[in-house]
Amino acid sequence: MAGKTVTRADLSEAVYHQVGLSRTESAALVETVLSEICTCLAGGETVKLSSFGSFVVRSKGKRVGRNPKTGVEVAIEPRQVMVFKPSNVLKAKINGLNGAGAHEDDD
Repeated sequence: MAGKTVTRADLSEAVYHQVGLSRTESAALVETVLSEICTCLAGGETVKLSSFGSFVVRSKGKRVGRNPKTGVEVAIEPRQVMVFKPSNVLKAKINGLNGAGAHEDDD
């Protein structure tokens, strides 16, 4: 079920066609939005995009893992991970429900 990968260039092109900015302005807008999202996430903030979902930074504690090839135990250091939680609107759209049962203000 491999699909097309959407790139920054694709997003810029969509902004160019749908909003009417120049290609340069569209690319700059996409870069600005992505940069702001990255900055907020790096600062530990949650980024919530209504009707799309939330990007959340979580802390994972130290734990013991295992090398699957050798079976040797390895210490995994604490780290920050980013997770994406889709909104109910996005989940419904992905599942072909056309927004049925989903509300605009759902996370």
